[in-house]
Amino acid sequence: MDKCKIRKWELSLLIALCLSLCLGTWAQAKQETISGSLVRLHVLAVSDDDTEQSIKLNVRDAVLSYISPKLKDAEGSAQAQEIIRAELKGIKNAAESAAEGRAVTVTLSEEYYPSRSYEGFSLPAGNYQSLRVVLGEGKGHNWWCVVFPPLCISAAEQSAAVESMSDDVKGIVSDADGCLIKFRIVELWGELMEAVKK
Repeated sequence: MDKCKIRKWELSLLIALCLSLCLGTWAQAKQETISGSLVRLHVLAVSDDDTEQSIKLNVRDAVLSYISPKLKDAEGSAQAQEIIRAELKGIKNAAESAAEGRAVTVTLSEEYYPSRSYEGFSLPAGNYQSLRVVLGEGKGHNWWCVVFPPLCISAAEQSAAVESMSDDVKGIVSDADGCLIKFRIVELWGELMEAVKK
């Protein structure tokens, strides 16, 4: 009789483990689908001083004014990354023109982002390709958005950009039709994977 109870308990544990692994695999695949289709923009200010924060926003505007038209016809994240890599010097020059003498570092690399809600959509925590613009030592509050597809724009333009995403990605990031549960699972998985790396 005890053996039968142990087997039921073991079976329950095995089923729970299998379900957790399947859910984790699904969440990882969804996060990779989302992160693989986006390029994010991350601008870090010199410090939290009001002047430095204002300069950070001016740099953001200069970078977006420079790179957004060049990404207009990009057909996917890979092509957008190629364009950005080819334009790193121009992006740096645009940032420096608004940085009022601050040192500027511009890179395109993979970077971890926490979960983030924008108007009408949200992105789960995870690693994303990131156009990173650092002013000075980058000790101040940062600003980020999605540079491809172009989501660093008005709400109306954001809506059009979200609509241009694949149904799979749109179903996770949009704030409609019960997608918050799917999003939260992907978000928790991304945070768990980042904690494991540390």
